[in-house]
Amino acid sequence: MKKQRPVNLDLTTISLPAAGLSSILHRVSGVIMLISIGLLVWALATSLQSAEGFAMVHDLFTSFIAKFIAWGILTALGYHLLAGVRHMCMDMGYFEELNSGRISAQIVFVLAIGLSVLAGVWLW
Repeated sequence: MKKQRPVNLDLTTISLPAAGLSSILHRVSGVIMLISIGLLVWALATSLQSAEGFAMVHDLFTSFIAKFIAWGILTALGYHLLAGVRHMCMDMGYFEELNSGRISAQIVFVLAIGLSVLAGVWLW
């Protein structure tokens, strides 16, 4: 049984709706947080071993690149939290319609940008 369906393999021509983009970014932010756990656990363990370890982690985390990485982790955490609340509301039956789902996704984007800016101000 062979189906003749058009196949679009050019991913640059596909435009996702806001709700679809929100869902994909929610998964991406979860992966970013999972990977960052290793770095954060290492930093915690090293800083608790000795005063020298604490000083090393402090010096490392005060550099620009480390602050940029920390900003990325905080941005992923903030977005994941907001999108997770949106998904839980959808599980309870709210924002399931096409229009309200699009609006709720756009609200999550705006709030996530605000949290990202606040995290940047807090770090720098």
